[in-house]
This record gives sequence, structure tokens and C-alpha cells, in this order.
Amino acid sequence: MESYNRRGSGAISPAAMEHYRSNSPSGSERRKLSYHPTGEWEPPITTYEEPTGTSEVSKAKRILQVGVAVIYCLLAAGIVFGYAAIKPVLVEEGVYRNKCTQQELDEGVWVCYEQELRLNLMFTVAAVSTNVAALPIGTVLDRYGPRIASIVGTFFLTLGALFFAFAEDVPFDAYIPAYLFLALGGPFVFISSFQLSNTFPQHSGLILALLTGAFDTSSAVFLMYRLIYQRTNGWFTPKKFFLIYLIVPVFILAVQLFVMPAQSYKTAGELVNVPESPAPAEPAFTNDHLAEPATSETTTLLNAKPADKPQPAQQPQTPQTNPIWGALHGKPALEQILTPWFLLIALFTAIQMTRINYFVATIRTQYTFLLHSPTLATRINSFFDVALPLGGVAAVPLIGALLDHTSTTFVLGLLVTIATTIGVLGVIPDSMGAAYANVVLFVLYRPLYYTAVSDYSAKVFGFETFGKVYGLIICGAGLFNFVQQGLDALTHRGFGGDPVPVNLGLGGVALGVGVGLVGFVGRRSWGVGREVEGASGAVGEVEDGHRTNGRA
Repeated sequence: MESYNRRGSGAISPAAMEHYRSNSPSGSERRKLSYHPTGEWEPPITTYEEPTGTSEVSKAKRILQVGVAVIYCLLAAGIVFGYAAIKPVLVEEGVYRNKCTQQELDEGVWVCYEQELRLNLMFTVAAVSTNVAALPIGTVLDRYGPRIASIVGTFFLTLGALFFAFAEDVPFDAYIPAYLFLALGGPFVFISSFQLSNTFPQHSGLILALLTGAFDTSSAVFLMYRLIYQRTNGWFTPKKFFLIYLIVPVFILAVQLFVMPAQSYKTAGELVNVPESPAPAEPAFTNDHLAEPATSETTTLLNAKPADKPQPAQQPQTPQTNPIWGALHGKPALEQILTPWFLLIALFTAIQMTRINYFVATIRTQYTFLLHSPTLATRINSFFDVALPLGGVAAVPLIGALLDHTSTTFVLGLLVTIATTIGVLGVIPDSMGAAYANVVLFVLYRPLYYTAVSDYSAKVFGFETFGKVYGLIICGAGLFNFVQQGLDALTHRGFGGDPVPVNLGLGGVALGVGVGLVGFVGRRSWGVGREVEGASGAVGEVEDGHRTNGRA
């Protein structure tokens, strides 16, 4: 027993063994002790519905499912974030023009103060609702599966399109609820697609990057509409556009019923840890717990015949290559959200999301002040409208490579560095170069940020509680986004339209929280990595001893 408890002269810490056990099957999930040279294993008899594993669905169908998800996310997931593109159309259509004073109307201002606040409020409500809805969406997803969640999303998208189409014909303000419904429909179909990263676990980062890239690029829907609107001199009205847009929820409904999975794909760990029928406890000690998480070979591992010899599947991200992987897998959601792993990423997300949405809503007014020219500000706004969706596409391969082949600590550090750089560029006055550089960095940073948060959540918390935990992160960030309306009023009334004080304040807070998050994750990654390495080496010595005893 001495060789089991010690490796060299160092004792194994309880934390090491806990991490080691949490990433391995336990109890009756392990193979029975056998001296058969191929490791005979009788699979347990189950009395529940088998969860979906990738081996049960053909490769071609999984590719089709990922492709279809990218298409409908491109058309619906985040269209409300194309607000900067559709805002000029709404201004030209005279939306909320009745809020202007007679003096402002006489002066012929492009958009008056109260009109600006009301339009920005429409976007703020939508942005907040998009994020707050993540929590109930996660609950629906966990309980009823991605198909039902996506169908709910099509219902909201349909309502949003109809409200927008007939906003001028109803006796109440339909624009805010219309944008709200579009904002609710998007995340229902978007978050429900995250589980598709399990279709090809070796490329989970790339799949998440594709989906997030589609989310970002969906802002181009309103950009394309604005271009058509301007080309037709206003003939292609919002009513005509949104009636045609009803095709999108119909398409999503059809593919959900006939193509997409009814239940989420499971990771190998979740397939191994599903409930089993009660079985007599049998002492066992094998090297199964050292096996890396299976990917496309899940069925082979779970149903191997005595003569089968499962081959290890390639998976770039494992507890050995990325120590935070599985840090809280298998733990209850409540226990997970009480840890610094959750609290720090939630706070970081809230601040960064507020900065992102504040910039999207106010880019034109910010640069009107910074560049002292409405004409130059319009040029920056037009460049931003095109760059925002293109950035989502251009960033996909980079994001996939970063998430699949670098540590989470590195990715988080990169996020903090880029965010700080954006903050500096965003307060430089009278510089078109700084303005263009700021936009370029912003449109590349945004998809990286959103993907990194979902990737962090999956790796740390696992998909068993992903809906609730990730939903709570985004929900909290959404509620925090209500400060955006106050920041808007503070900029106009407190600082005379100068965005620099607000941008500096948000940037400073984001830097402090970001450094704390990177420091915590980096420290824990280093410590867990050493402990897992020590535990693996200790168990290796035990196995050597067992093999020696067996030969004796």
C-alpha cells in the first residue's frame, strides 16, 4: 500500500485525488477485475432511455446539422445587434420623431435628443432581454431539449416580425416589443445549438467559433436591408422587409422537426456517468480511470466485446493539456455558482457585455464628438456596419485554433489585453486611424469574447448544468446592461456628449476584474496540473506493482 499512497517521497494531496476521481468513471461504471488479457467487461443493463452519442448518428447527418445550425444562426441569432445598421432606416421613417421639440425640428437635426434616447432604449431593452432570457432558455434546454427550445424561439421571431411589420398601424408603441421579441427568439435558437459542439468533440472549439461567428454575422441582415432600402429610395419599407422575414422562423421550424436532434448530444463523460441499475458492489482496480475522455468512439468503449480493444480517440483538450477541463464537472449547479470559477467570469462578462453594447448603440454619437465632424462619424459608422458581420466570419479560424490548441488562461489573458487596447483607442480624439483601428479590433474581439465565455463554461462546468450556469452568467450580464441607459444620459447631460469619462471608467473596471480572473485561473491551472500529473504517476506505480504481482 505504500506504493499506492506515495510517489517518490511526496504524498498525494486529497485535492489531486478528488480531481483525478471526478474525471473518471466510478463504482459499477468501471470494469470488473479480470485476468483476461483483453480486459473482459460486461456492460451494465440499463432501464432508462440512452442519451444521444455521436456514434449513433452518421457523420454526414452531423455535418448537415452543424451546417444548418450555422445558417439559421446567421439569419436569426443576433440580428438585433445590427441596430447600428437599421437605426438610420428608423430615423428616415420618422420613428419617434414626435419626441422632438419644435426647435429641434426647425433646426432640421438628423436625430433629436429624446428620439435618440428612445431608439437607444429600444436597443437596450432588447440587449438586456437577450441576455436575461439565457437563464430560462437554459432551463428549457436542460429540461425539454434543443428542439423544443428552438421551436419556442421561432414563435418569438414570428411575433417580432409581425409587430415590426404592423407597428405603424397599431395605436400603441409596437417598436419596443417588436425588437424585444426578435431579441428573445435569437438566443433560443442560438444557445440550443451549442450542444452541436459535441458532434465532433475533436473540433468543438471550431464548431463553437462557427456558431458564434454566425451569431455576429447575423447583424448583416439589417445591414443588407438598409442597403436595399437606400437603393430603392425608401420603397422597400420595414413592413415589406419583415413580412418577407417570416420565411426565417418557418425554415427553422422545418429543420427542427426533420433534421436537428430532439435531445442534446452528450459528452463522453456524461454518457459514462448516466444513472445505472443498482448492481452489487465489486472491488475493482484497473487503469480505466486513466483513459482520456472518449470522443467518436463512445459506443465502442461502452459496448466493447471481450475481444475488442478500444483505440484511444484524439481529443486536443484533456485534463492533462488544459488543467481547467472538468474542474467542476458532475457537481450540482448551486455548488458551481458559489465558486470563484463562476463569480469571476460572471462579473467579467457583465462589464465587457455592457462595454460592447454601449459602443454598438452609441458609435455614431461618440465619434461625432471625438472627431468633431458628423460627416467623419458617419463614415466610421458605415465602416462599422460592414466590419461587424465580416469580423464574425474572419475571426472563426483564429478563434477555433485558439480554443482548441491553447490554454484557457492564455485565451482569457488575450481577451483582457485586447479589451484594454480597445479602451485606449476609443478615447483618442481627432484621429481617423485610431477610430478605424478601434473598430477593427472591436469586431474581432466581440466573437472571440462570446465564444471564449461559452467555451470556458463548457470546460469548467460541463454540459450537464451548462444551460443553467451559462444562462445565469448571461442573465446577470443582461441585468447589469440596464446601466447602459444611465451611462447614455450621463454622457449627454453630465459630460456634454463627451464619451471619454464613461469609456475610461468602464475600461478601468474591466481591466481590474480581468486581471483578477486571469490570475485565479492561471494559479488554479498550474496547481491542478501538477496535482493531476502527480496522481497519474502514483497510479502508474500501483499498476506496475499489480502487473508484477500478477506475473509472480
